[in-house]
Amino acid sequence: MYKAVKVVKGNGGWGGPLILKPTEQKHIILNVCGGVISPISERIAELTGATIVDGFKTGVADAEVMVAVVDCGGTARCGVYPKKRIPTINLLPSGQTGPLAKFILEDIYVSGVKELNIQLYNGEVTEVADEVVAQEETPKERTNSAPRQKVGFLTRLGKGVGGVVGIFYQAGRDTIDTIIKNILPFMAFVSLIMGIIVATGIGNLIANTISPLAGTLPGLLLISIICSIPVLSPILGPGAVIAQIVGVVVGTQIGLGNIPPQYALPALFAIDPQVGCDFIPVGLSLGEATPETIEIGVPAVLFSRVITGPISVLIAFAFSTGLFK
Repeated sequence: MYKAVKVVKGNGGWGGPLILKPTEQKHIILNVCGGVISPISERIAELTGATIVDGFKTGVADAEVMVAVVDCGGTARCGVYPKKRIPTINLLPSGQTGPLAKFILEDIYVSGVKELNIQLYNGEVTEVADEVVAQEETPKERTNSAPRQKVGFLTRLGKGVGGVVGIFYQAGRDTIDTIIKNILPFMAFVSLIMGIIVATGIGNLIANTISPLAGTLPGLLLISIICSIPVLSPILGPGAVIAQIVGVVVGTQIGLGNIPPQYALPALFAIDPQVGCDFIPVGLSLGEATPETIEIGVPAVLFSRVITGPISVLIAFAFSTGLFK
C-alpha cells in the first residue's frame, strides 16, 4: 500500500514543502542525477513504495511520474519538470534561477533536500485529477446592440507598434533579470575562486600541473578523453561549473605566458566534451522521444563524446596553427 511523504527544503534551499503520494497512475520517481541513483530517491521509494527509474537509462511517460529528483546547479533541469507541473526535488540549493525560472514555484519545487528533510506524512492527501475541459462556444445573436465599427488603418498600426514595443520591452526585462540572477552571481563566484587561488599560492600548483597538459596537443587530447568518459561526464556536466572554472584558470595561465596562446581554442574544446551530458535524457524527453529511444540515445550520445571530443581538439588545433606568432 502506498504511503505519503512530506519533503521540506534543506539548509539554504528554496520552495516546498511538497506532499507526495504515489497512485496507480503516478508511481514513478524519476531520478535524473548524472546516472547515479540518489539516496533521496531511495529514501522516498522506501517510505512511499514508489518505483525508482533512472532517467539516464530508461524513459517514462510524464503521466506516470510522481516526482523528479535532479541535481541541477541552476541551469535547465531545475525548471524543465516544474514547467510540466511535475513535482521536482533538487539536491542542490538552487532557487528560482535559469531560463525557466518563472516556472519554478514553491508548490511544485523544493531544493537543498537531504534525507532528514523527508518524513512520512499522516495527513490527508487530496488528489486532484488534471482535466482539460473543452467548451465550444456558439456565437450569440447580436440583439439590441450597436453595429460593429470598422477598425481604421491608424488604429491597427498603433496596436501593431504597441505589440512589438511590448515584446521588446518584456525581452529586455527578462534579459536584465537573467543577468542579475544568473550571470553576475556566477561572475562573483569565479572571481572569488580566482582570488583564493592567487592568494593561497594554489595557482602555482595548478600552473605546474595543468601547464604541461594544456600546453601540448597530447595533453589536451588526454584532458578531452578524461572529461568525456561516459561515467564521469554526467557528473561534471551540471551547471558547466567545472569547465568554466578550469577555463578561467587556463585563460589566466595563457595570460601569464605559461601556456602558448595558440592553445586557447584547443583547450576550450578539451575541457568542454562533458557540457550538456547531464541534460541528455531531459532533452530527449522534451523532444517527446519514446522510452526506447531514450534508453538507446543516452549511452549513444555519451559514448559519442569520447570520439567527437578529441576530434574537436584536433580540428581546433589545426585552425589555431599560425594564428599567433
